Amino acid sequence: MNETRRALITGITGQDGGHLTELLHEKGYEVFGLIRGQRNARKEALEAEFPYVNIIEADLTDQTSLIQAMLTSQPHEVYNLGAISHVGYSFRNPQLTADITAKGVLNLLEAVRVTGMADTARVYQASTSEMFGGLDYNRPGAGYNEESLFHPRSPYGVAKLYAHWIARNYRESYGMFVATGILFNHEGERRGLEFVTRKITNAVAAIHLGQQDHVTLGDLWPKRDWGYAGDYVRGMWQMLQHDQPDDFVLATGETHSIEEFLTLAFGQVGIDDWRPYVKQDPEFMRPAEVDILLGDPSKAERVLGWRREVDFPGLVKRMVDHDIALLSGRAQPRVAER
Repeated sequence: MNETRRALITGITGQDGGHLTELLHEKGYEVFGLIRGQRNARKEALEAEFPYVNIIEADLTDQTSLIQAMLTSQPHEVYNLGAISHVGYSFRNPQLTADITAKGVLNLLEAVRVTGMADTARVYQASTSEMFGGLDYNRPGAGYNEESLFHPRSPYGVAKLYAHWIARNYRESYGMFVATGILFNHEGERRGLEFVTRKITNAVAAIHLGQQDHVTLGDLWPKRDWGYAGDYVRGMWQMLQHDQPDDFVLATGETHSIEEFLTLAFGQVGIDDWRPYVKQDPEFMRPAEVDILLGDPSKAERVLGWRREVDFPGLVKRMVDHDIALLSGRAQPRVAER
């Protein structure tokens, strides 16, 4: 009889954690989820939405708790999605961002190594397109790939770059199976309300339902390579099924501005001109902004056979539809929304 695969997910209460939990459960995995603190506000929601998850209380800043988590779960696969993941927040709390997003990865890798699981546990590290920083973009029409230069423009990007390189270092130094996914922006119904895409779709739904009259945003000109989170977590899983650990960019190969996102979102509720409903406030503008991010997923497509299934208009539509259902009381909030 084949042994049931076991997976440990950090950051399980976030957007990607929710999608990944569903995917692994459908594939027959026993799923362990790491949550922080005894009074984690999302624990009850996690238990309600995913009753099959084995919850482990641990902290990325506490290596002892991570060692215990490894010994308890005995995972075949470890997905490190835990991080301070909001770029704007990282400017306000750079030290916490470094402690969790950067040093937390070192703590986790050491926990895998010192427990003797380096030969049996495959590790996925969630890297990010924010490491590129949008600078030195001198190849019009071509996206960043695995060989592109990094130039992070936020404490979040800097912390993620440390995490990316320490993951590669452990792969090269100890022969550990550590794969990194350099994921460009991926959104969906599980995205937290603090992120601009979900802030927009939630506001569009509320305006449509007469619950508010405008939304306040920061800069509208930045361009991003936006895909659907459900497609991207499938890519994470594919990376750990590959014969060799490697670095892979996941992206759509398209870039769209926040203004384009607004046009599609408001268009879903029959509003052609969004300008009367949008205000801008310097509070939401960052000290350093990334102008454009565009990814080249050709390696993941060629090596892993990964393909995105949801296009940009489809992504916006499913987010607006979900928020209308949520604010109308026809849907329940997911863990990441609470």
